Amino acid sequence: MSHEIRTAPAPDPAHARVVVIGAGIVGCALADELTARGWSHVTVVEQGPLPAPGGSSSHAPGLVFRTNASRTMTAFAAYTVDTLRGLSVDGEPCFRAVGGLEVATSPERWADLHRKVGLAAAWGVRGELLTAHQCGALWPPLDGEKVLGGFHTPDDGLADAVLASRALQSRAVARGARFLARHTVTDIEREDGRVTAVVTDRGRFPADAVVSAAGFWGPVIGRMAGVSVPLLPLAHQYATTAPLAGLTARAADALPILRHQDRDLYFRAHTDAAGARLGIGSYAHRPLPVDPFAVPAYDDAPVMPSSLAFTPQDFAPSWADATALLPELAYSSVAHGFNGVFSFTPDGMPLLGESRELRGFWLAEAVWVTHSAGAARAVAEWMTGGRPSLDVHACDVRRFEDVQLMPPYIEERAAQSFVEVYDVVHPLQPMERPRPLRTSPFHVRQRELGAYFLEGGGWERPHWYETNAPLVDGLHIPVRDAWSARYWSPIAAAEAKATRERVALYDMTPLRRLEVTGRGALAFLQRMTTNQLEKKPGSVTYTLLLDAAGGIRSDLTVARLAPDRFQVGANSPADLDWLLAHAPDSVTVRDITSGTCCVGVWGPLARELVQPLTRDDFSHTAFGYFRARETVVGNVPVTALRLSYVGELGWELYTSADLGLRLWDTLWEAGQRLDVVAAGRSAFESLRLEKGYRAWGRDMTAEHTPYEAGLGFAVRPGKGEFMGRAALGDPSAVTRRLTCLTLDSRSAVVLGSEPVLVDGVPAGYVTSAAYGYTIGRCVAYAWLPVLAPGTPVHVEYFGEKVPATVAEEPLFDPRMAHLLR
Repeated sequence: MSHEIRTAPAPDPAHARVVVIGAGIVGCALADELTARGWSHVTVVEQGPLPAPGGSSSHAPGLVFRTNASRTMTAFAAYTVDTLRGLSVDGEPCFRAVGGLEVATSPERWADLHRKVGLAAAWGVRGELLTAHQCGALWPPLDGEKVLGGFHTPDDGLADAVLASRALQSRAVARGARFLARHTVTDIEREDGRVTAVVTDRGRFPADAVVSAAGFWGPVIGRMAGVSVPLLPLAHQYATTAPLAGLTARAADALPILRHQDRDLYFRAHTDAAGARLGIGSYAHRPLPVDPFAVPAYDDAPVMPSSLAFTPQDFAPSWADATALLPELAYSSVAHGFNGVFSFTPDGMPLLGESRELRGFWLAEAVWVTHSAGAARAVAEWMTGGRPSLDVHACDVRRFEDVQLMPPYIEERAAQSFVEVYDVVHPLQPMERPRPLRTSPFHVRQRELGAYFLEGGGWERPHWYETNAPLVDGLHIPVRDAWSARYWSPIAAAEAKATRERVALYDMTPLRRLEVTGRGALAFLQRMTTNQLEKKPGSVTYTLLLDAAGGIRSDLTVARLAPDRFQVGANSPADLDWLLAHAPDSVTVRDITSGTCCVGVWGPLARELVQPLTRDDFSHTAFGYFRARETVVGNVPVTALRLSYVGELGWELYTSADLGLRLWDTLWEAGQRLDVVAAGRSAFESLRLEKGYRAWGRDMTAEHTPYEAGLGFAVRPGKGEFMGRAALGDPSAVTRRLTCLTLDSRSAVVLGSEPVLVDGVPAGYVTSAAYGYTIGRCVAYAWLPVLAPGTPVHVEYFGEKVPATVAEEPLFDPRMAHLLR
């Protein structure tokens, strides 16, 4: 891919013409957020009538639960609560903080609720565990004998999406926005790669920016714009009971939202003149995909476009499960039901941001009522100020690989996202289908060695190799609890030990590789990154991509292979997009990942393995650390970079995909005399944390500056102007830091996202954690206030407060003796 994308300045707020497509709660919230920032020329077009145009917002049950495994999604929900609870229409509140209660009927769910309490504390949500008796007192219709306990969040509640949309629309109109009902979009006009207008059946609307907030019609709007919108609409069952004789309206209004996730159910109360009834939502049924191109128009739909006919046979098992938990339902029945259409993506996250294919065309899609105002704020900040104040990389529409944008992939993964809405999902748990999809050239050998694969970015990634199982004998490895033992094997300890003591081969093919070429390549990369790249060919530099506010967009490894040719190790597809958007005409940026591959050869015997295979001198004097060389290993031409993400001597060896298998076999055969092993991601993660190496997207994001993240060494303000330089400020003025912790007990393990308590109070959260097999204890990195080494803290893990200590970093080889030999 070359440099067809160019950046464009944000429109002048006084004149920016924005067209938002869709007046559901997301479109209304976006108009509110944009106009609050001074962008008054905002037009919202909607194909249906207002205030209930017939999309997902018009039938949404309005549950707002904030606690989520994603910190970003929790923050979106929290902002939504803060926004909606201050709104009312004609005296009717848009949000009622009735609270939320999630009950456990299985030991696995009960354990998971202990984990959720930790997530809530980490993300700043008020919540507590309740006994079964307390659950029954809070929710009297509940059969307390059926539950083990519950998780209560008193500030969660119910949003009236239609009422909230009216209130948000009113505020936006007061600031100059206009809302046009009964305007069906028929085309998106574009010129020179930018959006220029939205065409409807009732007129054309010139635009500097267009936002698709069309909900499950997003793919329809995307097709008009030539933009892939990777979401699948699926129907979700919702039923309301007949009035319940034993439930008064007053009691019903006080009931928290109830979630019975062991059976994929949720419950909320409804009251009307006829009495009190319960609404029951189910994710337990088979996936019911909906073709967005075949959804009827508002006037042609029996009820509304997003409300499909109820399928009682799908709901029957859920009614039985509901009755088992709430015995009073045995004396009631389903009075009304429908299959409501919602949007699901391949990874269950929203689609936010500007598209790569068409500049000025933005997405605010796959956003539920729960996260509506928070997501709208992020998009509005992005459009008006160039960046959201919150890290949204996991929601960025540009996060997907090309293969993940193919319709069969979207359909299969989105359907699985529906199935897993209420599942207990482990942080390492991969989607099971379609796999394998992307494999390195070494895949056949990895399978022969008994690789256990997990998946990331579509790639099959070995986490350990069963053929290394005999190496575990004699090692002291603490026994793990059931949660931390999932997707883990003690073999990882043996592979880490072999890397530290001998030599190991790591498949680094999934690392993104970009090629930057052209007579302006150096000047371009100097302007885009923080470190000094003006070095001789053969140099390698660790550097950062910052945004204008000094936040870390990504970290890069840049190898200068020739005066005007660079190989860049990057992270996500968004990195490619960022560089493409800023590249001048004299520079070409190309993703070369799929056509290449990489073997990491690391360990104290790495030189003994590689040197006999090449005619070039691989000694430390001739081939120093952070140097690059194009050479030949065996019969394979390679680009060798002397780097190490595990803290040991070695090289990253890159070659073309067609020669990859020959490279692996050459190294493997030559390494037999040295007892070489193949090692996986599990050992890799342990080794990199012992060395203190950061992982972008987990340990630091655009919310953090280099000085906070401990990466000030990669910033060279004296080299001249670069993106984000003016915003960096004083390195000594930081008030928080990415902090290294070691757990005091040698048998304790945490995994990440746990709260860290200082003096008994939550003060931060864990980003990455893994057992350090070399140092003999678990290593965790966490965002915390500035604390001195030796400070005692606690990490809360499944309700247990695990003692830990702030440590000096790096924990392993602080003098770099292992790397510089």
